Amino acid sequence: MKILAAMSGGVDSAVAAARAVEAGHEVVGVHLALSRMPGTLRTGSRGCCTIEDSMDARRAANLLGIPFYVWDFSERFKEDVVDDFVAEYAAGRTPNPCLRCNEKIKFQALLDKAIALGFEAVATGHYATLLDTPTGRELHRASAWAKDQSYVLGVLTEEQLAHCYFPLGDTPSKQLIRREAEERGLQVAQKPDSHDICFIPDGDTRGWLSGHLERTPGEIVDETGEVVGTHDGANGYTVGQRRGLQLGTPAADGQPRYVLSIRPVSNQVVVGSKDRLAIGRIAGGRYSFTGAPGFDLEVPFTCEVQIRAHADPVPATAALRKIHESDRTEHHRADATHEIVVEIDLVHAEPLLGVAPGQSAVLYIGTRVLGQFTIDRTEAAETMSTVASTLAV
Repeated sequence: MKILAAMSGGVDSAVAAARAVEAGHEVVGVHLALSRMPGTLRTGSRGCCTIEDSMDARRAANLLGIPFYVWDFSERFKEDVVDDFVAEYAAGRTPNPCLRCNEKIKFQALLDKAIALGFEAVATGHYATLLDTPTGRELHRASAWAKDQSYVLGVLTEEQLAHCYFPLGDTPSKQLIRREAEERGLQVAQKPDSHDICFIPDGDTRGWLSGHLERTPGEIVDETGEVVGTHDGANGYTVGQRRGLQLGTPAADGQPRYVLSIRPVSNQVVVGSKDRLAIGRIAGGRYSFTGAPGFDLEVPFTCEVQIRAHADPVPATAALRKIHESDRTEHHRADATHEIVVEIDLVHAEPLLGVAPGQSAVLYIGTRVLGQFTIDRTEAAETMSTVASTLAV
């Protein structure tokens, strides 16, 4: 099989490319230049996609004896990931740029170009498993749940999965990958993992946003609408935040207050008690599925939902519903007509904490990734009339 190996410059993608070569495939390595500041080097272990990473990827490709290229996707990355990130924050949402990068860059722009050039698949160093079944290809968790990356792949479609190759999915631990890299003579064997948002290498999201979004002072209100303080820009706050709130009126019970929601239209930040951060129901759109579910999505079905890359999945009931206008919030996209409604099984799981519109929720049935959606609205666990609701929202 003719495979294009996406090589980030890290140990995972290098070993993935090596395994593809060892399996007898015709492999070509490619590094994606995503930064609009190509002279930028990593600070510590933060960031990725720098000149340093490109050089590490090239050295690994040379050792493997495969052709290597650098493709400039920086303009596409800015439009589809960075600009989207800014726009989401401007709308009062908290986006996940890693999912958007996988959706728009690594498994759309890259895959489209690879197929056009005659490649049959794109190999990456993601820890996830692909299973070919009589009904089609399925995406599953990796064998090592601690390293599982299926959450950030939840945006992939059935057609994209047909051209994916994940050689690391059955590897029990990252330590084994590093040991294998050393045995293969790869210089990146002990290279630190990248983390944080790649285009914000210092990790200061609020500081970065201040240079990209205009900040307009406004009110901080409680859930009754009473003004309890002021802010210097609603886009600088996130759901669950406690520090940095400029509150002039203390809570009646003397307890600290947290950000519960952002209202972009009125430029208000809503605060309340910590227990109001406990969420029992989430709903949203911009959904996609990794393949045909095999059942009617409008009939409530049991599943698990995961709202962060490293969060534990929780048991839930979900269904695809038409949006009731009474439920529509300013976080819904204007053209959205349907949404996925997920109710947490509070008998067997704790409520979700600090959930913000804009976050991505990934649905699982067992180890299989069913699909994902972007959260548009939440409901506090204490306001739910009954845990056994039939999702009639």
